[in-house]
Amino acid sequence: MAENRIPVRAWIDLVLLALLWGGSFLAIREALDEIGFLSSVAHRVLWASIALWVLVAVRRVAVPRSLCAWGAFFVMGCLNNVIPFSLMAWGQLSIESGLTAILNAATAVWAVLAAALFFADERLTMRRVIGVLIGFLGVSAAIGLQNFASLELRSLAQLAVIGGTVSYAFAGCWARAQLAEQSPLVAAAAMLTCSTLFMLPLSWAIEGPLEFNLSLSTWAAIAYYALAGTAVAYILYYRILAAAGAGNLLLVTLMIPPIAIILGALARDEALASSAYLGFALLGVGLLVLDGRIGNATRKSTFR
Repeated sequence: MAENRIPVRAWIDLVLLALLWGGSFLAIREALDEIGFLSSVAHRVLWASIALWVLVAVRRVAVPRSLCAWGAFFVMGCLNNVIPFSLMAWGQLSIESGLTAILNAATAVWAVLAAALFFADERLTMRRVIGVLIGFLGVSAAIGLQNFASLELRSLAQLAVIGGTVSYAFAGCWARAQLAEQSPLVAAAAMLTCSTLFMLPLSWAIEGPLEFNLSLSTWAAIAYYALAGTAVAYILYYRILAAAGAGNLLLVTLMIPPIAIILGALARDEALASSAYLGFALLGVGLLVLDGRIGNATRKSTFR
């Protein structure tokens, strides 16, 4: 299909983005050895927002001043940063970074359902329904059906990560409805700033003042997931979106888990159950069906 062809530059950006985000799961887990999960999020949004504002200033991009725009940025910050970052960081205290990355791939499945709920032009076609069902089966396999019977800490951690992916899905809908006219760079910087204004007092109230007297390894982890895995990643994300489209951008979701799994195994001796790999395989098939690369013959069949 011609619409699925990706420019070479976009392929390079896709691989780089997958490496950055895949490494972020390990970096976050490393930081959690020394700081609380809310503090890890506060550090992430604080330093990423500063980095992006520097870039905004260098590029002299116009910044909106209306309260309406900043209200939209605040909601976006909560949906795309505060809620998912916090839930996933808490979840990583009890589950492997590789499994977190696998469950994170469910974002695309929820995004299809959320878009169908809010936008008339995103109706559920037969292809999408099949893709969603396969995706749900993959999530269930990755979590392990037996874990649904007993909600112990590990099960709750996995559900927290899934909760984060649901928040990401609603964030995508909010961005389309409220931020379509904003510069992607300014939107990213502004939402991270709003997230910082929310996370700093929240982490202070629960975990105490933000800690700066940290080990070099923890600072390295924070620098990685805040600057490379957030600030630089957002720039790459929007560049790929412009060059290759939203459908092709889904491919990065499939590229992240293998990277996170390998890094987790090498750095922390993490080992995943076979059900996690089965779940990832099913999720991958579901995402490819959603994207139209598999089962494209059902494209014109629509539920009304």
